Amino acid sequence: MLLPGCKQPSDGPETPSAPAAPEGLTVRSTTETSVTVQWNPVEGASSYEWKVALGSDTAASGSVTKRNVTAEGLKPGTAYTFSVRSMGSGASSDFSSIGFTTTGSSQPDVPAADAVCVDAPLVLKLDSAPVLGSSGCIRVFSSEGKEVDRIDLADLSGVSIREDGCMIPKAALGKESKFNTFMDAMRSGKRYRVEHYTPLRVKGNKLEIKLHNNVLDFGRNYYVTVDQSVAGKAVENGEWTFTTKSKPAGPVYSVLQDGSGDFCTVQGALTYVSSLDKNAEATVEVGKGIFNEMLFLREKNNLTIKGASAEGTVISYPNNESYCSGSGASATSLPSRGGEVGVPGGRGLFLAESCDNLTIENLTIENSFGEQKGQAETIYFNSSGKMVIESCRLLSWQDTFLTKGKVWVHNTLIAGHVDFIWGYPEACLFENCEIRSRAGGYIVQARIESASSKGFVFLNCKLTAESGVKDGSMYLARSGGDSSKYDNVTYIGCTMSPVIAAAGWYTSPAPTPSKPTATSGWKEYGSVDPNGKPVTGHNSYGLVLSAEEAAQYSSRQAVLGW
Repeated sequence: MLLPGCKQPSDGPETPSAPAAPEGLTVRSTTETSVTVQWNPVEGASSYEWKVALGSDTAASGSVTKRNVTAEGLKPGTAYTFSVRSMGSGASSDFSSIGFTTTGSSQPDVPAADAVCVDAPLVLKLDSAPVLGSSGCIRVFSSEGKEVDRIDLADLSGVSIREDGCMIPKAALGKESKFNTFMDAMRSGKRYRVEHYTPLRVKGNKLEIKLHNNVLDFGRNYYVTVDQSVAGKAVENGEWTFTTKSKPAGPVYSVLQDGSGDFCTVQGALTYVSSLDKNAEATVEVGKGIFNEMLFLREKNNLTIKGASAEGTVISYPNNESYCSGSGASATSLPSRGGEVGVPGGRGLFLAESCDNLTIENLTIENSFGEQKGQAETIYFNSSGKMVIESCRLLSWQDTFLTKGKVWVHNTLIAGHVDFIWGYPEACLFENCEIRSRAGGYIVQARIESASSKGFVFLNCKLTAESGVKDGSMYLARSGGDSSKYDNVTYIGCTMSPVIAAAGWYTSPAPTPSKPTATSGWKEYGSVDPNGKPVTGHNSYGLVLSAEEAAQYSSRQAVLGW
């Protein structure tokens, strides 16, 4: 019944009006692996959702605010359908579609049993242990005859070979260094991390060849040529061919050294998952073994990297300030061979830039530089987002762990000797961890941006030392001496072995603030020795909190808010 002068009540909120479907779809260009499509502007559209379909399967998808898109990672000589719809005011239009075919010859999917991973090492067998020459090339070509990778033995002169087979640069990589084939440019998303790497290893009477990152495509045929001068055995066109596996389905991707998984290297998996939707959940499961490689991840959220066990899965490689300068950075473009490096990738093993909700669990990351002098991180988490490290081992000497953002490290061993936990986090909580001194030095150097940020917090941790480390030779923290940064470090309920100096805190230079408060500076509560006896006598640069003051540091929720 309607009341006089009243309108009929609505059954609910008005449905937003959808923008019109895109018109004027035009294929502007195609290559063997990509397509560029354009359409007319749509009034009221704030963005456009698009997808490329191969039959009923989606080969690529995304969202853009402009009215054109380039889709990559497609197969040569293959017919696809491109579809796009308008988005606006909470509503979407119908899809508009157009068909196209990539250039080149189509390649059938290769059965996994007959194919290798796109990052699998190539193995050249010889009659005896190979001796590397000083000239000649190893080349890899697509079946169409296009060179996709090259390793030039002339570049061997710029490296030294360690006893473990790793090839390290004789001079540190800097921005003016010339990019050569004994360097790699690891790709993640649309950026590159340039580093030294080991393309060749002699194993008995075999030469193991590690190609550069991201040079092979899925489901393709290739052939290899080797010059006689490389190792005493020539391989001509047509003598050595191989095929690569088809693209893995996901969202769980396996890394197994025997080639039975989706990838053979951890970086191969990281490069692939970072090419997918930025926020899509994915897991990289790494099997048992020692993976001799450096890593790079950028702008990939909601990723888990999971090993078989902390002792069973080891990612290990030597890097250091004397090999590649800087804490770590990436470049927007791939350097040209013989051109300047431009942006060196830094001295750490694993560089993670602009990531959120990154989880690393059940593995070891070891910077195997192996000397006490020289900065050599295992991880640089250069991100404002979140990271979780669960049941891992992080092993180095100086500057083992460098971080920003909000980080929870749980049930994990961190080993080093000078500033081996440091950085600029909003909050980084070490809970139930072992903090192991490998020589005398300083555990933490904090450079916290805000006086009110929690900084580094150690909750219920054990501060231990390797055999032979002198008692009293390790300090809880030292300052970087920058008065614009805050030395916010807190120990709550920690067991401190005799390696910790009687003074506790290193006082030169003085920290900021020099007189700590319950919310800023150096602090502790409930410190005990291995027999459970309270530890007392640390100097006045550190504050002993009350139980009430310590509560704000006594749980993950209190420190991190999650």
